[in-house]
Amino acid sequence: MRAPSLYKRVRGRADLFRLILEDVADELTAALDAAVGSGDPVKDLRAMVAVYRRFAFSNPVTYTLLMAPQAGPDATARSVRSSATLLRVVAEVAGPVDALPAARTIVAWTHGFISMELAGAFRLGGNVEQAWDFGLDRVLAAVSAAREGHGE
Repeated sequence: MRAPSLYKRVRGRADLFRLILEDVADELTAALDAAVGSGDPVKDLRAMVAVYRRFAFSNPVTYTLLMAPQAGPDATARSVRSSATLLRVVAEVAGPVDALPAARTIVAWTHGFISMELAGAFRLGGNVEQAWDFGLDRVLAAVSAAREGHGE
C-alpha cells in the first residue's frame, strides 16, 4: 500500500499512529492475559513479565513507541485496558491497598531493565539473565512483603 492510498483510509499521521499503538497494545494485552492462570499469583507475575520482555525483544520499535509519552484520552484508555490483569494479579500478591504502586514498581523495573538490554547498555560482562532473575526475585519479594506489612 502506498502513502496516498493509506491516507484515504486514515485521517492523517496522528490517526495512523493511534491505530498502530492500539493494535500493539491489544496484542500485548492479549499475550499478558494469556500468561495468567497458574493459580499462583507470583508465578503468574513472573509469566507476565517474561511475556512482556519477549514482546519487547520481538517488537523493539513498537515497544518503544508504546512506552513513549502519549497525549489524549486514547492513551489513558489504552493504559487502563492493558493494566487490568496486571493490577488484579498484583493485588493478590501485594494486597489491594498497594496494588497500584506495586504494579508501577514492577513495570518500572521491567521497562528499565529491558530498555537497557535493547540499548546494549549492559557492558560490564557477567550474565545478563542472572541479573534479570536476581532483580526480578528482589522486586517480587518486595511486592510480596507489602501485603505482610499491612498485616494481611
